[in-house]
Amino acid sequence: MSRARSRYAPDRGLTGRMVTTMFLIGLLYVVFVGVLLAALRGSWPIILIITGGLFIAQFWFSDRIAAYGMGAREVAPEQAPELHGTIDRICALADMPKPRVAIADSDVPNAFATGRSEKTALVCATTGLLRRLEPEELEGVLAHEMSHVAHRDVAVMTIASFLGVLAGVITRIALWGGFARSRPGNDPAGILLLLIPLISAVVYAISFLLTRLLSRYRELSADRAAALLTGRPSALASALTKVSGQMARIPTEDLRKAEPYNAFYFMPAFSAKESMGRLFSSHPTLEQRLDQLSRISTDLSR
Repeated sequence: MSRARSRYAPDRGLTGRMVTTMFLIGLLYVVFVGVLLAALRGSWPIILIITGGLFIAQFWFSDRIAAYGMGAREVAPEQAPELHGTIDRICALADMPKPRVAIADSDVPNAFATGRSEKTALVCATTGLLRRLEPEELEGVLAHEMSHVAHRDVAVMTIASFLGVLAGVITRIALWGGFARSRPGNDPAGILLLLIPLISAVVYAISFLLTRLLSRYRELSADRAAALLTGRPSALASALTKVSGQMARIPTEDLRKAEPYNAFYFMPAFSAKESMGRLFSSHPTLEQRLDQLSRISTDLSR
């Protein structure tokens, strides 16, 4: 979790939550793989290959896959001078290396950051966002995304989500791979094997809730860090309000395409309004984010 120092305000709460999430996810991973090894004793090489291969793919390629899925296209300074200029100013303020800069051709007004580290980071804004925001608002949004890079919570979210992916894959293998037919029904290992889909579902549910809890906090942390770095929380609040209002005008079909990547986006494609929906949401409510920015604005004006 170590990183090069930047001028982004450190967040011990975020660091603590990332460490706790990784620890709990690690425990779940050990238990899950242990159950698989006990149930599929003759298939342990397959388990090791699958788990190892998925972990490598998840850690090294998931950010590229996500960026590709969201239509990110890397651009040079002469292709997007305003976007590059804004990120240059933020990098100078934060004293951190410049990430790769990309644009996604989408009318959904949003932005996201991916990457395992500052060296591999990519910050992307959609054409819909660039067209709608004023320069100060755009700076606030991009400072928010750069905070994710500085705090490395993008990498933690990538690793934390691995167990849920693994649980889903192993469940499919257990159900349709023929393992259940390879053992007699009165064999204890065979009985344990039949429980794999249930255990996988529980593991997936726990890992999903852990990553959602971390995701909501990291969004508040990024808002706070961006507001303190730029000194203009009102500009970020204005951007949040504008983007949230514009989402209602975007065709539902376009929002559905963006929804799978909500955890990466500055603003979710769909906002949960019911209390149970908020529990599973990847972002805090707009009211929570605006309240926090209002408090920061009051503190800075003193």
